[in-house]
Amino acid sequence: MQRRAFLGAAAAGAVATASTIAAPASARPAPLGHGRRRVRTGFEALAASGYRTLRGSRVGMLANPTALTRDLAHEVDVMHADRRVDLVAVFGPEHGFRGTAQAGGSQGSYDDPATGLPVYDLYAKTQDEITQIIGGAGIDVLLVDIVEIGVRYYTYIWSMYQAMVACARLGIGYVVLDRPSPLGASHPRGPVLHPALSTFVGLKPIAMDYAMTMGELARLDNAEFVPDDAGGRAADLTVVPVQGWRRDDDADTTGLPWVLPSPNIPTLDSAFVYAGNGLFEGTNLSEGRGTTKPFETVGAPYADYHWAATLNDQDLPGVAFREAYFSPTFSKYVGQTCAGVELHVNDRRAYDPVRTAVAMIVSARRLYPDDFAWRYDTGDPVDPYDVDKLAGSSLLRDAVDAGQDTDAVVATWHDELRAFERIRSAHLMYR
Repeated sequence: MQRRAFLGAAAAGAVATASTIAAPASARPAPLGHGRRRVRTGFEALAASGYRTLRGSRVGMLANPTALTRDLAHEVDVMHADRRVDLVAVFGPEHGFRGTAQAGGSQGSYDDPATGLPVYDLYAKTQDEITQIIGGAGIDVLLVDIVEIGVRYYTYIWSMYQAMVACARLGIGYVVLDRPSPLGASHPRGPVLHPALSTFVGLKPIAMDYAMTMGELARLDNAEFVPDDAGGRAADLTVVPVQGWRRDDDADTTGLPWVLPSPNIPTLDSAFVYAGNGLFEGTNLSEGRGTTKPFETVGAPYADYHWAATLNDQDLPGVAFREAYFSPTFSKYVGQTCAGVELHVNDRRAYDPVRTAVAMIVSARRLYPDDFAWRYDTGDPVDPYDVDKLAGSSLLRDAVDAGQDTDAVVATWHDELRAFERIRSAHLMYR
């Protein structure tokens, strides 16, 4: 990939490469009202340059339905219609490029009806298979633009990682078109993955809530992990930064459209709680799949009204709990009446999704000792619903089973989280 000025004079200094951290724009756009600012995504900067750096290159793109322009057009459709871009291939993660598949599924490989472009399925493939797929697509540079929500067990970041390893092995340029993390990205939370539990819900030792944009995480991955998986080579990585975004801004402040990043994260509220409540996939409590409020609603046939009362008595910051009843249409407890709680996040900056989920698990274990159960050590080495694989270690399960309270459970990963923060700090691009 050519290393001339990536976006030309109009965006000089706005791009971070693998060896350079670009300072965020000092002048922030004028407010849009309701606390919103004008945020410019990496794709907007690329398009404003006339796709200058892509000229003469055969381009592929790893994307899903979240790769949208401000007027809700898909970036693949926009580039396919633009003669300045030779877009020749599209790659899809979990749920697929156009987003039709449920959790744990993808759309397979096919020709996209809207553009005629070949779409290659990268989900649930080995690293060697992905390298072969990307190498056979005839591309010179791979663009990546996917909305992630800052959680290690959300699989898009690992599709990004595996594609980056493939490009490093193949000598293909790799460009992340950065955009804001929808939840903000002020500080990381939760346990750090122990390498022995590496699966596709956590390939590398990062925090459960890692508090980085995709571009920042790509920089960390490329420095810390990619060379080990790519024969000692780092990727030819370029990150096109977001402009006008601050680390504590969530999606409601950016002025960018919200599009559900996966079928069971329909709203920004569900994304906020998923950062902790995804852990319930590793228990016999329903995490609300098959309801209209997945991850905001949690329960089981054995739970009752005491759970909500117990949690509200703890006065957890930024959240209140409503006694709730529901009957899932798919996933756990289909057609059965579940009792439980609905989370109401009333202060996003005060709310800690990981600590809140721990408090919920601790109280459920104490209230229903004969019924509550973990899903772990299932014998399936890649089981994505094994709680130890979701948490990244057995620290959570061991501490809860030992009867420790919420603060003591959270303290078990304090040291490893601080160590991750030190590594993370070297790759941050925004204030």
